[in-house]
Amino acid sequence: MSKITAAITAVGGYVPDYVLTNQELEKMVDTTDEWIMTRTGIKERHILKGEGKGTSDLCVPVAMEICKKRGITPLDIDLLIVATVTPDMVFPSTANVVTDKIGAKNAFGFDISAACSGFLYALETGSKFIESGRYKRVMVIGADKMSSIIDYTDRTTCIIFGDGAGGVLLEPNEEGLGVIDSILRSDGHGREYLHMKAGGSVKPATADTVAAREHFVYQEGKMVFKYAVSNMAGAASDIMQRNQLTGEDVAWLVPHQANMRIISATAAYLNVPEDKVMINIHRYGNTTAGTIPLCLWDWEKQLKKGDNLVLAAFGGGFTWGASYIKWAYDSK
Repeated sequence: MSKITAAITAVGGYVPDYVLTNQELEKMVDTTDEWIMTRTGIKERHILKGEGKGTSDLCVPVAMEICKKRGITPLDIDLLIVATVTPDMVFPSTANVVTDKIGAKNAFGFDISAACSGFLYALETGSKFIESGRYKRVMVIGADKMSSIIDYTDRTTCIIFGDGAGGVLLEPNEEGLGVIDSILRSDGHGREYLHMKAGGSVKPATADTVAAREHFVYQEGKMVFKYAVSNMAGAASDIMQRNQLTGEDVAWLVPHQANMRIISATAAYLNVPEDKVMINIHRYGNTTAGTIPLCLWDWEKQLKKGDNLVLAAFGGGFTWGASYIKWAYDSK
């Protein structure tokens, strides 16, 4: 019997209509378009507006697009995994909310919290459910409403993040296509440099924590940049070496869209030319768990069956990793 692998059979993506430009940010904080572009490569980001709108509202259109592309209904989904650090609520999970909103009555669901590495963690987790032989259709979505935890008076963070979601459908494959290998790592020491101070069980929300603005992203940019370049590039290099891949063998490098300088440094380290690197940070900013699947969504029509893809990410905590995927279909 052939080995079962988890192949991506459909991709979906969604960003909200409202676009927050660098020019608008110039009116909010002490910054300029040139300063933002030079340091991050970001031109604009999308923001989810509307009372009562949360991360689940980013996920729903992604799930429905995937179902439409694949010719299935939400009733055909066995499992939904949502990678996010901005859940609708502490509990129930956002995946639980999404299954209800789309009518996936036969699915169970749960969230994974690994910051910007969340999609890779969720993809590897979902692939194992497929490989077990028990589950036939697993949907994995990376989504974050980062605007809900960003301080728009802090120019070091408000310029970086946007809202968005992307996802994939995983199904069994016996042709050797799909998720081939993954290397995932974490180091809790990194929480010192990138975290949200309050709102958890260690420091629950109080009037004082709100007044102290401790429910927003805190980041020490220089330290995060240093670790991001070395760990993201290192994991991607390790996955390539373990699978005897060179830069020439890789059809596409799919890096987390955190910072253009980090992306460029990673590609250079791997000897992958820029024309083989998926880059959309200028349009969406850093959507945390949404960046990698949004890249797959944007580039889907250029992907060919059998293409070697290397996905790489680095996130708060710290978390990081890389995955090797053989693309499973030619886009129509």
